[in-house]
Amino acid sequence: MKPGIRLRRVYDPPEPGADGVRVLVDRLWPRGLAKEAAGVDEWPRAVTPSAELRKWFHAGGSAGEFRERYLAELAGPEAVAELARLRSLAEAGPLTLLTAVKDPSSSHAAILAERLSH
Repeated sequence: MKPGIRLRRVYDPPEPGADGVRVLVDRLWPRGLAKEAAGVDEWPRAVTPSAELRKWFHAGGSAGEFRERYLAELAGPEAVAELARLRSLAEAGPLTLLTAVKDPSSSHAAILAERLSH
């Protein structure tokens, strides 16, 4: 992962100066979180896991296959364009990928951060 890319829970309070551009990378808005409190700067749905992929995984899909399927989604034209834009943001300053999952380091956000690093 590039030094300028961070992973954080969207429920954690923003850290001005450290977070840089805050990007929500979940397909759905986090439960119980007001948009004003979230401090989200961007919500690019083109790089979030599709509804179909999320449903498949929550129905018992494996983490390894989820990774493969998610990387395949990130190879689509809209996602590729959005990845390039997010890389530019990361090169200009800190970029924080936000997710509602309890452990961002073992989530789709970590896969996305890894993809952004290439």
